[in-house]
Amino acid sequence: MAKDKCPECPKCLPGWLVQFGDLMSLLLTFFILLLSMAVMDKNKVEEYFDVMKKAMGFIDASTDVETQSDSYSTKDGSSNSDEQDVSESTAVEEAAEEISVLVKEMNSNSQSENQEIEIEKDKNEFTLDIPSSIMFNDGEYDLSDPAAKRFIAKIARLIRTMPKTFNIEIIGHTDTNRIKNDSIPRDAWDISALRSISVVKELIRNRIEPSLLKVSAYGSYHPKSEVSADNRRVEIRFFTQNNKEDILSEENFFDRLE
Repeated sequence: MAKDKCPECPKCLPGWLVQFGDLMSLLLTFFILLLSMAVMDKNKVEEYFDVMKKAMGFIDASTDVETQSDSYSTKDGSSNSDEQDVSESTAVEEAAEEISVLVKEMNSNSQSENQEIEIEKDKNEFTLDIPSSIMFNDGEYDLSDPAAKRFIAKIARLIRTMPKTFNIEIIGHTDTNRIKNDSIPRDAWDISALRSISVVKELIRNRIEPSLLKVSAYGSYHPKSEVSADNRRVEIRFFTQNNKEDILSEENFFDRLE
């Protein structure tokens, strides 16, 4: 009697797959062990998720987009703007101190108290108040006095050491309108403007970049006091670019046009 054949056994899984399963189990156990021993810093975790949300563009459903954009821009820009304000204030103070030394030297050589130069300091700016008699003869606008030219040259030497964030405005003032001619200068407006231009051209001759300079003229319409001699003056105003506010940025600008 012939013996029956043994039925074929089903094929088993490959041997490497068993080893791979054991390896994954060990790795899972290892990471669970690490997690159980780890100390979680809640603040750092929340900060990390906030950064990731911002980087990947996730938006919190409970807050509108405008509010979140404002909050993120405030967080990022506050420190930079504070540092910039501090650096600008420091630059203004240092420049004002250097100019003050020059002003004291000029005033010590002055023969009259009414001809002394004054310096006025403000936030992110300062202004030199120079009596016109120091640089110009009465009714004239040409800068021809050698002492005045030396003074402007010393100012230019200090300007060249200042940061390029400074702008310089030359402002001309006169007293009452005593000049009325058909040719230039026709009136006090012309005198104040031409005196400012003369100072600007002298600064340019002393290697000051023209793009940093600005000419303004107020004639007799911005008096300093009731004394005519005090109102005949030329101001040199130093200010930083960020100090100028754009009127278009005001929220109610177009409302005020109605």
